[in-house]
Amino acid sequence: MTSTIEFKAWRVEEQDGNFKGAEQTLSTADLPAGEVLIKVSHSSLNYKDALSASGNKGVSRSFPHTPGIDAAGEVVESATGTPAVGSQVIVTGYDLGMNTDGGFGEYIRVPATWCVPMPEGWNASTAMVYGTAGLTAGLCVQKLLTMGARPEQGKVAVSGASGAVGSVSVELLAKLGFEVVAISGKAADSLKSLGAAEVVGRDALAEDKKPMLKPAFANAVDTVGGTPLAELLKQILPGGSVSCCGLVAGPQLQTTVLPFILRGVNLLGVDSVEIPLAEKETVWDKFAGDWKCPKAEASAKRIGRADLDGALQAFLKGESSGKIVLDHEI
Repeated sequence: MTSTIEFKAWRVEEQDGNFKGAEQTLSTADLPAGEVLIKVSHSSLNYKDALSASGNKGVSRSFPHTPGIDAAGEVVESATGTPAVGSQVIVTGYDLGMNTDGGFGEYIRVPATWCVPMPEGWNASTAMVYGTAGLTAGLCVQKLLTMGARPEQGKVAVSGASGAVGSVSVELLAKLGFEVVAISGKAADSLKSLGAAEVVGRDALAEDKKPMLKPAFANAVDTVGGTPLAELLKQILPGGSVSCCGLVAGPQLQTTVLPFILRGVNLLGVDSVEIPLAEKETVWDKFAGDWKCPKAEASAKRIGRADLDGALQAFLKGESSGKIVLDHEI
């Protein structure tokens, strides 16, 4: 076992009901028990991190706490031998950054079963361009493909297209030959550069009292939930599918059974947190291969720990777009 190591972490503390994050010096002795100690070089910002940093008890129950549901770096201790010391790994989901100190610290300690080997040809920085958001996008697209989605069936919609999940979904679907309609309140030019054939505003999914609408999309990826998802379901062609993975527009779904029983629409739930490690590894390998999204990789913004507060606030205000990577060397 290595000796105790001091390191920097962006830590959130609660004072009189207020939550504030700041850089602190911690020790690996402060980390929870676990089989694998990882020196984290990069993390990735997500909406769930913003919720944790704001004190949302549905995400993180106790404070002080180090957020960061994504982490990539080098194994420095391994009680099981797998992964091996010196190997590069990715950790996303499970309890990381929720109630287990996460990737906003330079070290994490986790179970071995949370660690995915770094795909060949990748490094930690590239892996965190994708992170949980990219993994979720890949899982959404994979579910559509499994249900038989094909480009010749018609347009595929992506709601919340300018967000971290949406932007990767747009580029990946376009890469696979689909005609993508990106639905977003911003970033039209950047979405077209990612491959969107058309960009429409959020009002395209504004609430309509009609129980069914004219079919417009063969399939869809919904990243926001709430009313936009309900409106998407009304506009899917017979036999089409919608992959659902988000709730930024609300967790409630006010809909009817009509899209399902009159058009045979499929609503596909996507979880990226508790799925088997093998499923994560499959998607990572695809992104390192045929599913590579070079535009998302090139456009990702890299920040240091000092920039975390502002970046997380932008998530909560709905002002964040694209992928943001935390580089512990900045």
